[in-house]
Amino acid sequence: MLKNECLNIVVKALKTAIGNGAIENLHEIPDFHIETPKNRDFGDYAINVSCLCRYTRKSPLDTAKCIIKYIGYIDTKSDTQINTDKFEISLVGGYINFKIKKDALFSVLNQSIKEILEQKTNYGKNNTGNNEKVMIEYVSANPTGPFHIGHGRWAAVGSTLANVMKLCGYDVYQEFYVNDAGNQINNLGRSLYIRVLQEQGIKINFPEDEEKIKSYYTGDYLIDCAKKFIQENPELSEKLAEQNLPEADTETHKKLCLFAKSDMLSKQKSLLEKFQTHFDNFFMETSLHERGLVQKCLDELKDKGKLYEQDGALWFKSSEYGDEKDRVIKKTDGSYTYLTSDIAYHYDKLNRGFTKLIDIWGADHHGYIARMKASIEALGNNPESLIVLLGQLVNLSIKGEQVRMGKRTKMITLEDLIDEVGVDATRFWMIMRDIDNTLEFDVELAKSKTDENPVFYVQYAHARACSILRNAVNERQDTVNNKVLPAIFSLTELDNYFDKYSNIRLNLLWHDEKEAEEIQKLVEKLIEYKTVVINAAKNYTPYLITKYLRELAATFHKFYSSVRILSDDKELSKAKLALIKSVVIVLKSGLTLIGASAPEKM
Repeated sequence: MLKNECLNIVVKALKTAIGNGAIENLHEIPDFHIETPKNRDFGDYAINVSCLCRYTRKSPLDTAKCIIKYIGYIDTKSDTQINTDKFEISLVGGYINFKIKKDALFSVLNQSIKEILEQKTNYGKNNTGNNEKVMIEYVSANPTGPFHIGHGRWAAVGSTLANVMKLCGYDVYQEFYVNDAGNQINNLGRSLYIRVLQEQGIKINFPEDEEKIKSYYTGDYLIDCAKKFIQENPELSEKLAEQNLPEADTETHKKLCLFAKSDMLSKQKSLLEKFQTHFDNFFMETSLHERGLVQKCLDELKDKGKLYEQDGALWFKSSEYGDEKDRVIKKTDGSYTYLTSDIAYHYDKLNRGFTKLIDIWGADHHGYIARMKASIEALGNNPESLIVLLGQLVNLSIKGEQVRMGKRTKMITLEDLIDEVGVDATRFWMIMRDIDNTLEFDVELAKSKTDENPVFYVQYAHARACSILRNAVNERQDTVNNKVLPAIFSLTELDNYFDKYSNIRLNLLWHDEKEAEEIQKLVEKLIEYKTVVINAAKNYTPYLITKYLRELAATFHKFYSSVRILSDDKELSKAKLALIKSVVIVLKSGLTLIGASAPEKM
């Protein structure tokens, strides 16, 4: 890409300057940022070298002059010459500006269109990840009820990040950690027991005491679960109704717990599939205990001298690794804390061969990061292998009023939201902002079919581009002479053109200067896709994909209003349709990455 060529020119010139003693004490080449000047008269790209002033001890302009002096310089030792045939180079302050010569520009843009047509759905695919084994663990909700809106954000972000990283050559494994070993499952079983009795006409209610009610899930979602239980266990249910006890006996309670957990988890899995979120594994917390992994992990920590007893409890020396204090992992009553299972779980992840562990947590878990990294390091692994993405809240508004979210009473669930606005809109909106930022989700806007709704705006761009391709192979109406004109191309003819892209005369795109400017902007935006995909993967920022899609859609809509695409000039029409086909390919690729559809008609 021309951007990278500009960067290479500056880096090579800088290295030559250093080798000739023009810049001293600079031991590492900085990561220069390539910018696009707002005023294109200055150039197409610009690199700010002001960061080198401390080494040159000169002004930003003189520092830039110091570097530009060595552009094109021949180093007799390596016999290397920097080629600037493609650029006109100028200086403005501390910026080195590159103006691309037209012949070079058009050649690169034409080649980029051909590359998209050649690679089709593989466009953007790369090997940045070098097949590194990555686990992304996300959502990981308790199996005690329906997903809330926040879970939807983690699902959309996590699955999109997985898609992007796979495209970039990472070996990605997606896992959902099921917290099924805590007291919440006991609470769920007690709650189902009350619903089972209520469904059989028994007058029994949840406790009214503010403290006791915290041990129950009072949401209506357990009513359906109770009906299923009664249907599948008629004799037991009838017996429970006859006995009418405040709580179920031990064996029945276990059965209620397992039934409720299974039912809730089944519903969660079903919704995730509907939401285009596909996990490779649902890892049960209880399996850590059943397989002895918790004890094995504790034994290893003990052997390494990282545990100690105090006040009847077992403590982990997490403060030795940057945590603010040591942590209890086994309480005085012999029960484990949540941290214990989490340590064992991450210990197991690393033992399964994953070298990068990406966890998506709620922002309220910020303090948990230090202790998890501490446990990884204490067990002899690299703490930097754990990357935690903290997600901020989602503020849901309907007709200007904010909607509450919770699990124990009536609420708007993720399923409610999906049913209201659809999978595509929900996913697009959930990914639209960086996970570090609070997300404002406007339900009415997400449902609207207007340009203000970003997902509609992007999908309409794809549908519009598909419509142009259809029109090229359909009969046309001559409204002036009131007659039907034959199609410009047959479908087979057009498909053959795209398959034999090397024969398309793309140079014709640049003959009309007025149209060439909009065409150039569109092709340049298409080229950006590969860089955006890599940045999204390397920085764990899938929101960059939606940002890019909106920008590409805007560029395309403007192009559409400025450029006549179909005409009697078949060669010119063919070249423009090749560009339209490229737009379709890239828009569909981006929409697919975020788990949204790419409709051909709207």
